[in-house]
Amino acid sequence: MWQVYLSGEIHTDWRDRIIQGASEKQLPVTFSSAVTDHEASDAAGDVLGTELEPFWRDHKSSKINAIRTKTLIEQCDLAIIRFGDKYKQWNAAFDAGYCAALGTPYITLHDADIIHPLKEVDGSAMAWAQTPQQVVAILDYLTTQQ
Repeated sequence: MWQVYLSGEIHTDWRDRIIQGASEKQLPVTFSSAVTDHEASDAAGDVLGTELEPFWRDHKSSKINAIRTKTLIEQCDLAIIRFGDKYKQWNAAFDAGYCAALGTPYITLHDADIIHPLKEVDGSAMAWAQTPQQVVAILDYLTTQQ
């Protein structure tokens, strides 16, 4: 069973499309991800007390979220890192760098119009996909070849 970590933008259904495609093909994969509920992610540190300064609220929440992210990336066999066109996903770039440092293979998923700003991230990726269907095809190949 392959452990696949899904990282990156949270404003489209790309995760659902990959999970559904893998399920339809009955691929031997399980998926994990960062918290994709934006409000819940931003509020992760609120259990530690109210902060008046936004920096400290973000700091505490990012530390708690990092426990999940760090653990799941360290446990995965492969990461899929999605960069959307609407927002800058600094966290996704960080996840890609962490995968590269660990030697964990990753695939980037993004449109052609952001190739240039992602040249270093793509340079360490094992593949670049433009659609969730391409990711499913790669997972199919990886998990069914003997």
